[in-house]
Amino acid sequence: MDKINVQLVSHESIELIGLIAKLDEDLYQRYPEDEVHVVDFTDPSIAEIVFIIAYQNETPVGCGAIRPIDADSTELKRFYVEPAFRQQGIAKQMLVFLEEQAKALQFTRIKLETGAAQPEAVNFYEKHGYQAIDKFGEYVDCISSLCYEKVII
Repeated sequence: MDKINVQLVSHESIELIGLIAKLDEDLYQRYPEDEVHVVDFTDPSIAEIVFIIAYQNETPVGCGAIRPIDADSTELKRFYVEPAFRQQGIAKQMLVFLEEQAKALQFTRIKLETGAAQPEAVNFYEKHGYQAIDKFGEYVDCISSLCYEKVII
């Protein structure tokens, strides 16, 4: 397997925007439009979000982010690996990288939202220590949302 390199990137990265667009396409095929929570790149708070891209031989193959919720918690966002590169451990490397970033920023919990139409995501998060929690934030009234949390102290 080729080496994976996970890097911090700007929210203005063309590669990041392209990967997020592919993620959004996938989500719009699985969920009603009002249940897809997209990134507003014009919101000034975008600067608080930590974005990453996973590269394989200079090719961007995955992305992810963490967004502060409060002093203790951050939210895993826009987590995606290109279909042709799945089942190779890339998502695990990205998740570990983002968990380390969250720890470095003094967060003690990572929360996330996924959906029932993504059983592969549910299995992945549960396998990596995320526990089901009550819906939070903008997901409280979202029928298909499933929320998880991991303590990372």
